[in-house]
Amino acid sequence: MNSSTVVLGKIAKISSGGTPDRDTPSYWCGDIPWVKTAQIQNSFIHAGDVDEWITPDGLKSSAAKMVPKGTILMAMYGQGKTRGQVAILGLDATVNQACAAIELDAEVSRDYVYQQLLFRYKAIRALSNTGSQENLNAGLIREIGFPLPARNEQDYVAELLTNWDAAIEKTDQLLAAKQQRNKALSNQLLFGHVRSGHRNTKTTRALHWFSAPSDWQVVEIGKVAREVSALNGSGDGLPILSCTKYDGLVDSRQYFGKKVFGHDTSKSKLVLRGQFAYATNHIEEGSIGYQDLVPAGLVSPIYTVFQADTEKIDDGYFYKLLKTEKMRQIFAAQTNASVDRRGSLRWKEFARIHIPLPPLDEQREISAVLDEAKQEVTLLQTQLEALKTQKRGLMQKLLTGQWRVNIPTLNEVSHV
Repeated sequence: MNSSTVVLGKIAKISSGGTPDRDTPSYWCGDIPWVKTAQIQNSFIHAGDVDEWITPDGLKSSAAKMVPKGTILMAMYGQGKTRGQVAILGLDATVNQACAAIELDAEVSRDYVYQQLLFRYKAIRALSNTGSQENLNAGLIREIGFPLPARNEQDYVAELLTNWDAAIEKTDQLLAAKQQRNKALSNQLLFGHVRSGHRNTKTTRALHWFSAPSDWQVVEIGKVAREVSALNGSGDGLPILSCTKYDGLVDSRQYFGKKVFGHDTSKSKLVLRGQFAYATNHIEEGSIGYQDLVPAGLVSPIYTVFQADTEKIDDGYFYKLLKTEKMRQIFAAQTNASVDRRGSLRWKEFARIHIPLPPLDEQREISAVLDEAKQEVTLLQTQLEALKTQKRGLMQKLLTGQWRVNIPTLNEVSHV
């Protein structure tokens, strides 16, 4: 089977739409779906994805046009990653001027072309006009080229890649569900709504901003931890650490891929393994970390470093508690109420924040349950990345013509 290269303009009609006058209320809130680039996210577009609808008068009075279900759309404008993304319309709809509607000839496989456009995303973005705003246009899109084998091979390749997409989507959904479940589990366990291990008491009482079982304490952070203020001194050569919202403490150079700190580290603070640190001017974002990377590292002088009393509170439980959304909200409220006009939360105010404190053995049980739940998420993330990598490898081979597929004949299929 021979495969020739074609440009999109030879096998498709490329057009765009328009926007009804925003100042004419009678053009809006109708029953005609109106699609924008925000809905073009490398997937199908369904009615539930559309957030604006126009009236027949709005359609007639503007350049907006009806596009049939099954049409491929490409985002021509858009900041960030939007420009160059594609989607398949799952319903008849109108589109605005930033959307290119790609209506293919009947003899061409829509799903094959869709996969080609997904694969060539970076190359398509590179076609954009240069200037103050880089955009695509219908002329540039018409010139997008790719191999086009016989129709039966197009269908076969498209089916293989679509099956991979289904596996990726299913894993992605499982991951999202697991992450949501873990978030709920974390709140339930850390704030006493569900007991871990063999305990199952339902006795609760209102304590500040949460409810906790009767045998839990509510204590100030300063009662179970103390500030540590050791300066660098002769610690030159130690890794520089930074605190992030999601990943906690990280090696700055490795994480950011560049040097984000000054040459003089003489006033940097020392943070040892097993200690905690947060940036006093970013704590409201949840930027707090636990140092389990290296025996010793350095953080900026604006950081607060503290250490838990492990006879009263388990490090794992403590850190998981401090990283919850509920605690982030408390940090933000305390920062806003702080007398420090620079928007910082110093140890004095931080130490007065109240936290729930179950018995030490239950703290450890809670931490272990949440660690196991996190491992399940990590496994799904690894599986998802592997599927994406495998699909990308297949695309590289199948959509460039490096690999050709043998299409089973009807006789071969009948003997399977």
